[in-house]
Amino acid sequence: MEHHNTIEAKMCPHVLLFPLPIQSPINSMLQLAELFCLADLQVTFLNTNHNQQLLYRHTNVESRFKQYPKFQFRTISDGLPDDHPRSFPMFEDLINSLQAVAEPFLRKILTESGVTCVIPDGLFYYAVDICNEVGVSVISFDTISPCCLWVYLCFPKLIQTGDIPFKGNDLDMLIENVPGMEDLLRRRDFPFYRLTNCATDLYCQLALKEIQSIPRSHGLILNTFEDLDGPLLSHIRSHCPQTYAVGPLHLQLKTRLADKRMSSSNSLWEEDHSSIQWLDAQPIESVIYVSFGSLATLTKEEMLEFWHGLVNSGIRFLWVMRSDLLREEEFSHQFVKELAAGCKERAYIVSWAPQEKVLSHPAIGGFLTHSGWNSTMESIVERKPMICWAVYVDQRVTSRFVGEVWKIGLDMKDICDRDNIEKVVKDLMVTNKDKLKKSVDKLSMLAEISVGEGGSSYNAFEYLVDDIKKLGRRDKDINPNCIG
Repeated sequence: MEHHNTIEAKMCPHVLLFPLPIQSPINSMLQLAELFCLADLQVTFLNTNHNQQLLYRHTNVESRFKQYPKFQFRTISDGLPDDHPRSFPMFEDLINSLQAVAEPFLRKILTESGVTCVIPDGLFYYAVDICNEVGVSVISFDTISPCCLWVYLCFPKLIQTGDIPFKGNDLDMLIENVPGMEDLLRRRDFPFYRLTNCATDLYCQLALKEIQSIPRSHGLILNTFEDLDGPLLSHIRSHCPQTYAVGPLHLQLKTRLADKRMSSSNSLWEEDHSSIQWLDAQPIESVIYVSFGSLATLTKEEMLEFWHGLVNSGIRFLWVMRSDLLREEEFSHQFVKELAAGCKERAYIVSWAPQEKVLSHPAIGGFLTHSGWNSTMESIVERKPMICWAVYVDQRVTSRFVGEVWKIGLDMKDICDRDNIEKVVKDLMVTNKDKLKKSVDKLSMLAEISVGEGGSSYNAFEYLVDDIKKLGRRDKDINPNCIG
């Protein structure tokens, strides 16, 4: 990166983005980084060595960001050996190991580099503390769904009222102490639905630390738009008034890029573009796209139930089967070949797909998803109704909202038998197709309006950039814009 003269460097707003080291947050943060580049901010993107190598191998991210002279990548070790799987069951290893490396690195870079504002993932509560120690402004970016974040913000109250941890085994019992979700949120929709001990549960403790850090930030960035999450954003702003709803980020970026091209890939996996060629040969809205994201795993039994349910539905399908999709056993390419051979006329299997391109393809009529937040936003933008098979954390809350609040899909969490899968696929693609399509079409139109000039997300991004320019370095560690 070119060095500016010292006076200019002091005056220039310089943003450091620090994503959670997994696919979806990296994708969102890179989109935000490119938006900042378009706004002519100086940007440093802090990634792990492991993920940066994957990005360089599978995307054009290096050449793409070279067009922005004020942008640079910085990398740090995540502290794990090269052969560590970095999978969800070992997520605790990754988080703890990275923190041990990142804390001293952040202290060093923030005292030496002229960074004026840090945007860490919301899970990195320690980054907020370090910024306050050294007097650098900090705005957290929570890449999870706002509906889940609001449940997190209610955790202290839920612990106080005895709603969590759960007593008894009725997963359909309502949780009544989350304002705005009184008649909606069941135990099975709760982020940690198997929670038995708040004090010892890693994810519950991380969530509590995350929400405790929000009042110590200047503000909060969310990848959503007012017409989707307005009521929840009102609740969230009671904790942090300076909340910027700037999503859908990928659509905001696509809209602002001069050539209006499809947002480029930020994939950590090699994308199989033969999936697009296969879709080109399929009738309009005849295919259901099946992907459980970059982290979720299935047992062999679950995979077979999905397979039989999809085959028996008679609907064409495109299924992403990652090489690490199978839980607790070696992935067998022979097994996948046998599955593919059993239904090659109506099905296509790839190890990873260019998801945004797939969802925008006219042959796709629906999306069987794990309800990750990026996947949900992409599906809304591309007007594709969803079947939600949520597994972890925010996915469980999001899937409930997809089915019951936005009414743009069907929530089938905790169900994995072929008969039900067959029925739900037919419901999505045939029986309820028109009704669901109408709802998702409306939300997609509102999303487009939100990122257009003068729209709520467009304006929120402008306010965010203006605030970053005004913030500079500071000496106080409590900000009046966020209250506990």
